[in-house]
Amino acid sequence: MAIITPLLIAACAPTVPTAEDFIPDYKGVETVLLDGDLVQFNVAMTNARNAENVSAYAECAAAQYTLIRGYGFARHLRTNVAIEGGIWRADAVYTISPSLPRGLKTIDAEVTVQNCMEKGIPTV
Repeated sequence: MAIITPLLIAACAPTVPTAEDFIPDYKGVETVLLDGDLVQFNVAMTNARNAENVSAYAECAAAQYTLIRGYGFARHLRTNVAIEGGIWRADAVYTISPSLPRGLKTIDAEVTVQNCMEKGIPTV
């Protein structure tokens, strides 16, 4: 007859996920060229902590797209975030340009793509 100690039983119990276990599942990006330098990014992900995670994914997509088009900067116009059935979605619109545009919500595409890579957020 085997004796099972409480320590062994505890080792077999499932663990409860913690904030450190944040493992997002990025579901992809759809890019829609609206007009010349005006671009819409539709992104989807699961396991997001909050709307900022989905917005960051959209910003990373916008930054990479900006570089792909040969530009260096983008300006954020708006982002709408929704969650349905556990899937977070963002619809973000940016203008892209070769020089730093006017406005408060501008991004340097090269710097942003580097930051996204360091954070493990995929781009286009």
